[in-house]
Amino acid sequence: MNKYLVAAALLFTMSAVAPAQEDSMGKLNHRIESAHEVLHALMDTPDKGIPLDIAAKAQCIAVVPSFKKGAFVVGAEYGQGVATCRTPRGWSAPVFVQMEGASFGFQIGGQSTDLVLVGISHHSLDDLLKDKVKLGGDAAVAAGPIGRNSQVSTTELANAEFLTYSRSKGLFAGIDLNGDVVHQNTADTNSFYGKDIPYRVILSGRVPTPPSAVHFVRTVNELFKRGRVRETH
Repeated sequence: MNKYLVAAALLFTMSAVAPAQEDSMGKLNHRIESAHEVLHALMDTPDKGIPLDIAAKAQCIAVVPSFKKGAFVVGAEYGQGVATCRTPRGWSAPVFVQMEGASFGFQIGGQSTDLVLVGISHHSLDDLLKDKVKLGGDAAVAAGPIGRNSQVSTTELANAEFLTYSRSKGLFAGIDLNGDVVHQNTADTNSFYGKDIPYRVILSGRVPTPPSAVHFVRTVNELFKRGRVRETH
């Protein structure tokens, strides 16, 4: 009798785990799709988007759709997204990241915005490989300029490792994310690839891009190519 109970319990467990895994993959694929939509919106607004010369310099890009901000005296910020880095063979398969921050003061309310972080120095990859990166502390960060030309002339912009952008009500603008923290989301990355793969291996381009992420990586590549074409003319 016991063996039947064990078998029944095993079947129940397997039937419960499979939908949970499918649901988890569905959420991760949705996150990639949302990031893809943010980049498409960015490409469709060249006069209010990332300047092409900055796109040409991009080493890594992280997209955090629907970054949440909520406040009641003490504010909290949180979001999850994906990141990819440039390699000699194109842009890498994505990894999953999360961002969080806090603010203080007399405030109340909440909002959601899309964020794009553009790593423009060769240190960008090393920054993303850290388990936790504090923007403005571990990595120099500045609100990115918008438009077709960057006009990067200030010391802050020239020394920045990451330029940051936000989209609110369909329009993109530079945003100050000093103090926010970018984490590796190793659990989601491992779930997406079905095994434990180090961030460096994925971001170096040694892992094939899964079918559900091809359109995201292709869009990043297209954004980069536009910048490169502009830079050579």
